[in-house]
Amino acid sequence: MAAYAAVAVGLVTFSLGIGTLGYHTFGELPWIDALLNAAMILTGMGPVNTMTTAAGKLFAAAYALFSGVAFLTIVGVLLAPLVHRFLHHFHLEIEEEQHRKR
Repeated sequence: MAAYAAVAVGLVTFSLGIGTLGYHTFGELPWIDALLNAAMILTGMGPVNTMTTAAGKLFAAAYALFSGVAFLTIVGVLLAPLVHRFLHHFHLEIEEEQHRKR
């Protein structure tokens, strides 16, 4: 379980890094504002600063799409062990029933 949490933290850190760098470079925001925008977009809260350049607007659109996929991936990684155990429990019961029928 801890390995899955570590992977999720790594994905969040990587995603925040991409967003912060992109907002700083293309959106021409200071580092702290770039981090704030990246965090707000990644969590689904929405942007804080308005992008004024074409490059900033294109990056914001691409990062928003990336963030949606990243969010779903991170949730999937965190829930995978729980879902696996849940499904494994039902698999064992089905397997035991098949052995009883023989």
